[in-house]
Amino acid sequence: METIIKQDRQVLWHPYSAIGTAASIYPVASAAGVRLKLMDGSELIDGMSSWWSAIHGYNHPKINAALNKQIQTVSHVMFGGLTHQPAVDLATQLVAITPASLTTVFFSDSGSVAVEVAMKMAIQYWYAQGQPNKSKMLTIRNGYHGDTFGAMSVSDPVNGMHGLFAQGLVSQFFADAPQCGFDDTYSDQDTASVEAILEKHHAQIAAFILEPIVQGAGGMRFYSPRYLSAVRALCDRYDVLLIFDEIATGFGRTGKLFALEHGPVIPDILCLGKALTGGYLTLAATLVDQKVATTISAGDPGVFMHGPTFMANPLACCAGLASLQLLLDSPWQQRIKRISAGLAVGLAPCRQLPQVKDVRVLGAIGVVEMHEPIVMETLQPLFVENGVWLRPFNRLVYLMPPYIISDTDLKTLTNAVVTVLSS
Repeated sequence: METIIKQDRQVLWHPYSAIGTAASIYPVASAAGVRLKLMDGSELIDGMSSWWSAIHGYNHPKINAALNKQIQTVSHVMFGGLTHQPAVDLATQLVAITPASLTTVFFSDSGSVAVEVAMKMAIQYWYAQGQPNKSKMLTIRNGYHGDTFGAMSVSDPVNGMHGLFAQGLVSQFFADAPQCGFDDTYSDQDTASVEAILEKHHAQIAAFILEPIVQGAGGMRFYSPRYLSAVRALCDRYDVLLIFDEIATGFGRTGKLFALEHGPVIPDILCLGKALTGGYLTLAATLVDQKVATTISAGDPGVFMHGPTFMANPLACCAGLASLQLLLDSPWQQRIKRISAGLAVGLAPCRQLPQVKDVRVLGAIGVVEMHEPIVMETLQPLFVENGVWLRPFNRLVYLMPPYIISDTDLKTLTNAVVTVLSS
């Protein structure tokens, strides 16, 4: 095990880390169900679903079988001028389970790229109508949309992770984040800054992009569904497209199949990713309203200007189909309710800790917010010692376990959080 750690530090760069300086790194030998087996023989209950993606756990026999069958026919083929059954079937299924107005699917490699695609679609939509000045984005503070340049430009410029790139990013419009909690009464004051910006700058704004209901890596904030209805009305009034980034919230995580259903509110463009393939392969999708798709296709230059090399990879689409069928065939709503109840009860003792600012739960998401930033290099090894895998950041310890987790394993997760934060 020491050999792989040494080699890793010599040649690999991990996310949000300095080369060769990771204080703690844990080599994984295998994974099954909700458990990660490390090379030293120890096992960890995964409380992160590998960053929201592995909703069915690991090494699922049905997804394994689907991929084994697919690799015998075609594992990859370019999507320019060609097509294949997994892409057609997955797109058809996504169109069937999302709002009826979202009729067209553009596949890409990752969530960040799905956001880039959505932004380019919005800009090209207005360009096709002779309004090239509508090329800016409006978003809300505390948001996070990815690590590529367009996605960074609509992530929080102050509290986000990308402030050092500010001089190289396109300047966008930022409204105040909603202050109404998920169960709070919505007030027009929550959208006052949105309306003020739209009123003054709508001639420059192509689209309003936000994460519906849950702001993820920007602070794990939950807000009222009524806010979505209000911004939909404002976008309609000021002739601005609405983009929902459901890369983190899609496929059941909030208790609805898609977070937009809490409104319900229908966007013009919808971004999906993470759990799309059940954590097996990287794949994302941008779904677009028929009006937007038709306008782009009919305008100058007559095509949508984007085309990833691995777009609609057959293996990834196959994994997506298998994962989606597993989800839809499962009692996922009951599972999310059970997980939600377990998180609420299990994390409740954290409310009594003086260093804890807030504890909140929505669907299969549990969050413990601290008053001060967490020292991850200290906290993460303590979680490992307690047999769980969690990846806290900033002031947050958060849990988003696979949907298949048992009550016993869920209790182990929440007990570990209480134990570690109490130490």
